[in-house]
Amino acid sequence: MFHVFSIKKLFKKAIIRWVFLGLMGFVTVFFLLNYIFPVPDRVEYSKIITDNKGEVIHAFLTTDQQWRMKTNLDEISPILQKTIVQKEDRYFFYHFGVNPFALAKAMVQNIFYRRRVSGASTITMQVARALEPKRRTYLNKLVEIFRATQLELKYSKQEILQLYLNLIPYGGNIEGVKSAAVIYFRKNPDHLSLAEITALSIIPNRPSSLVIGKSNPQILLERNKWLVKFAKENVFSAKEIEDALREPLNAIRNPVPQLLPHLSVRLKKQPGEIAKTNIDLNTQLKLEKLIADYSRSLHLKNIHNAAAMVIDNYTHNVIAYVGSANFKDTVDAGQVDGVSAIREPGSTLKPLLYGVCIDQGLLTPKKMIEDVAINYDGYAPENYDKKFNGNVSMEYALEHSLNIPAVKSLKSLGKDKLIQKLSQCNFRQIAKDQQKLGLSMILGGCGTTLEELTGLFTVFANEGKYIRPAFLQDEYRSPIPKTIMSTAASFMISEVLTKINRPDFPLNWESTVHLPKIAWKTGTSYGRRDAWSIGYNKHYTVGVWAGNFSGAGIAELSGSNIATPLLFRIFNTINYDADQEWFEQPKDCDIRIVCSETGMVPNSYCTNRVTDYFIPIVSSGKICDNKKEVMISANEKISYCRMCMPENGYRKKMFPVVSSEMRRYYEENKIAYLKIPPHNPACERVFKEGAPLVISPSSGAEYYINKKTPEPIQLKCNVDNDVSKVYWYINDRFYKASEAGSMQYFLPDEGPVKISCTDDKGRNRDIWINVRYIQL
Repeated sequence: MFHVFSIKKLFKKAIIRWVFLGLMGFVTVFFLLNYIFPVPDRVEYSKIITDNKGEVIHAFLTTDQQWRMKTNLDEISPILQKTIVQKEDRYFFYHFGVNPFALAKAMVQNIFYRRRVSGASTITMQVARALEPKRRTYLNKLVEIFRATQLELKYSKQEILQLYLNLIPYGGNIEGVKSAAVIYFRKNPDHLSLAEITALSIIPNRPSSLVIGKSNPQILLERNKWLVKFAKENVFSAKEIEDALREPLNAIRNPVPQLLPHLSVRLKKQPGEIAKTNIDLNTQLKLEKLIADYSRSLHLKNIHNAAAMVIDNYTHNVIAYVGSANFKDTVDAGQVDGVSAIREPGSTLKPLLYGVCIDQGLLTPKKMIEDVAINYDGYAPENYDKKFNGNVSMEYALEHSLNIPAVKSLKSLGKDKLIQKLSQCNFRQIAKDQQKLGLSMILGGCGTTLEELTGLFTVFANEGKYIRPAFLQDEYRSPIPKTIMSTAASFMISEVLTKINRPDFPLNWESTVHLPKIAWKTGTSYGRRDAWSIGYNKHYTVGVWAGNFSGAGIAELSGSNIATPLLFRIFNTINYDADQEWFEQPKDCDIRIVCSETGMVPNSYCTNRVTDYFIPIVSSGKICDNKKEVMISANEKISYCRMCMPENGYRKKMFPVVSSEMRRYYEENKIAYLKIPPHNPACERVFKEGAPLVISPSSGAEYYINKKTPEPIQLKCNVDNDVSKVYWYINDRFYKASEAGSMQYFLPDEGPVKISCTDDKGRNRDIWINVRYIQL
């Protein structure tokens, strides 16, 4: 008896040992296979673009030409999860990927009926089959079970359900519940009703025979059968089932949304399956229609394209982005993105320049700048109308977009300081080309984009601070804004740009149409290839570009008459009643009395005075010095200096201080001004200052002259207002005497040439040029 008991005990231990070893062997083999054959869980999803409310507004096919949009976990609503799990795998949250009871039942039924009566695939097994499609065989079913177990070890139940909802077929090239919801019902999965979810849950079992839009009656019958079944199983309340049964099924296959094409193409290149933009779809659609209609009206002028961008100044989000008038227009290159295309900015950078000059203490709105002919090492800029205006205030120069005051201001400031500010505002091309840029950059001699310019003008709307505009909701931005200029400077610039009595006000703007209260600046590039108008108020900053993507210049193209009317219409569309809210004078901006002739703190002799904004401590406090006391003869025919003044018979008189450039301007335009009488001819004083300034030719320049048709070089100089005659010398040989301010011409020899100019006071200036004769 004892012997029999010992044998049984040993046999039992052996069984336990073998079972244990078997289990250990099975686990070892499983993990070894799991290591050797990892689960193929990489899924390519369609890139989708959503608006600020999460609605899909654009999508792209996968490389295998499928609409496979990713459903995020937060889009799986409780009703969607409950419906799918109840219909497909009610024990999904309890098994390890395989339901052994369902598997055993299916095997018995299939053996008994000698055909496939029912399946035992769980949701996890269906995911495994979708990730690695194979023929339905018993061997492949074992592989499927293995893969399902791998998935259960790697992912949570919610993630597996997410994979299932992303991969289930819905007929044709539609995969995943999100694709089906968007294409059939034009909504996201978390907005689907119980009836819609149930209808969709039927399709994957028969995706080729049940097609929404073609088989709606059959789908409706199947849907209602399942809803009744759900009612019997108390899955949903009676009221929910009743409402679902009453809901009609009118769904069809709709075209996939293809809105916001230019930005969508741009965002497609970025990583991730979903690009969640800040685009306000309502504003976007309004702008698209507005630009398309406006662009059509420009076709008769041979202007075929326009682009616009809108930034919300409170959130710094880009809420509208229109790259062209018609993305599908292949004739006029409608697929070119006018928002990101690099173009010449015209005069649009001038507000930034003047704002920075204000902060540097160089300018205030009433500070005078000479708008006369200048030449900086061969660079001689001109105004838009080819005319000069003499002394103008900074605000006048900005209002009228004068070029020469802008170039002079940039020369005073230094181009590197302006480039630094632009680089802070993410002007990529300017930062790249900074070593090549010169003074011409302020007139458009550089490369910028509409995106960069619109972002720049948010600085004025945000008290001189720059925060990079965001296209995406999850886009990282530094929480610390960049200070581009002071609050006071941005306010002063805004005050100037708000005025409507200025030359760049559109001539074709109807007086009966509402005029939005905005600050704006226009720009027209060289050759009239680009028309710009950038405007802002407290709420929005809007940038507009118009022109041709071919780069063709059009005589009628200008920022004022082409781009600005569109800018006004956009503001009237998106922010019609914005007149009550405007920028207030900041604390760091004060008001003072200045001389109207110079914009400087008035001297005792300054009789014409005006008020001007200034920044205490920062703005220059220099006293006006535009007049000087001169000793003259009783008959006012001769002036004296302290070395030659007589003991009596003279008197003192105030004369304006006129630079040689302004003197030339007055004389060329026949403008009368109070001149200092000629200096005492008997004076023996040696004049050491005030030598003539040779402005043509340019000192150090190299000149190329055609051998066949040589053209002479112009001789031109600026002199003090007490000079009446100048003498020209070429290579130390006398050439010609002329009246001060007149122009002479000469034909030089090849090689280095020395040019000397001496005034009637004996003051001399020498320059050198190099001349080469070439065959053309």
